[in-house]
Amino acid sequence: MSSYAFWNNKGGVGKSFLCFAAACEYAHQNPDIDVVVIDLCPQANTSEMILGGQPEGAKTIKKFLKTGVDRISVGGYLEQRLNSPFQQIDDAERYTIQASTYNDKIPGNLSLVCGDNLVEVLGEAIRQTAQLVVPVTAWKKVISWIKDLQDAIRETRDNDCVFFIDCNPSFAIYTQLAVVAADNLVIPFTADESSRRGIENIIALLYGQGDEYIASFARLSFFKRAKEEGIALPRLHTFISNRVTLFDGEPSKAFQAAHKAIKATIESIFKKHRTVFAYPKVAVSDRFVDFPDYHGVSIVVSLTGTPIHKLKAGPKTINGERIQVNIGSLNSYKDALKTLVEFL
Repeated sequence: MSSYAFWNNKGGVGKSFLCFAAACEYAHQNPDIDVVVIDLCPQANTSEMILGGQPEGAKTIKKFLKTGVDRISVGGYLEQRLNSPFQQIDDAERYTIQASTYNDKIPGNLSLVCGDNLVEVLGEAIRQTAQLVVPVTAWKKVISWIKDLQDAIRETRDNDCVFFIDCNPSFAIYTQLAVVAADNLVIPFTADESSRRGIENIIALLYGQGDEYIASFARLSFFKRAKEEGIALPRLHTFISNRVTLFDGEPSKAFQAAHKAIKATIESIFKKHRTVFAYPKVAVSDRFVDFPDYHGVSIVVSLTGTPIHKLKAGPKTINGERIQVNIGSLNSYKDALKTLVEFL
């Protein structure tokens, strides 16, 4: 079964929300498959949503962020791997949490490896460990830590496992751990120039292609090392156009102009470098999903930790404020999410 990393080299594109929504919907539609979310973004927004939103999810996260072996989070796992960098620890699977225990709206077959701001602190120590001269395989072993975690979790499950990995926008060492563990990349973007540049950076950083100047540096570091060490890199799987701005029920002209530039960039990459795409024989335009710009739905989902399949239309009171979830908006989200999960 596959693993999907949600990543763009630009922040603010809604990747954590989309990772949460997609993982919950996939688990809902596939009750016989174990869905595991690994939150590798130090902000832990996906974990917060899975564990109940605000403030419940934030409070629950704190319960897991203890010290040493009692830190049940991705940070706790990485801390223990620093003590055993070249051999998997015996009980790696214990860092998973049964999400429905803490948020009964979450499907029972969804587990979480909780996000942790310790990941940011550990980043430099992980990077230095990967650069050790002895053993000669140090970099390959360290960069595979999250892949090792996935393997350990799979070994303990009777059902097939699918992994959803939320990534930080930066290409820090912990993001590199995430992409090495992933089979596929799901790239959310918003219709703006910075999103387009973020996608170009992904191509340069991971595959040493595209922007020649950026790619020249990538060839000296991650891309070159991965190629030398025989590390399989994820393929570009799906592109999510998030927060589509509508006018009279159709995408606005401003949105269409920005979206067109991004699509042209991806299609240009597809023509030159099809091997980095998950479906090289399928038109890349068929791998796009549009998500609507309906703030009421996304706000309620995020703040209450409610999967979209569980959300009902009508007025909601959130932190003392009344928020209306319109049936049309909700159905638009459900349609987009159905398309996305069909792609996975």
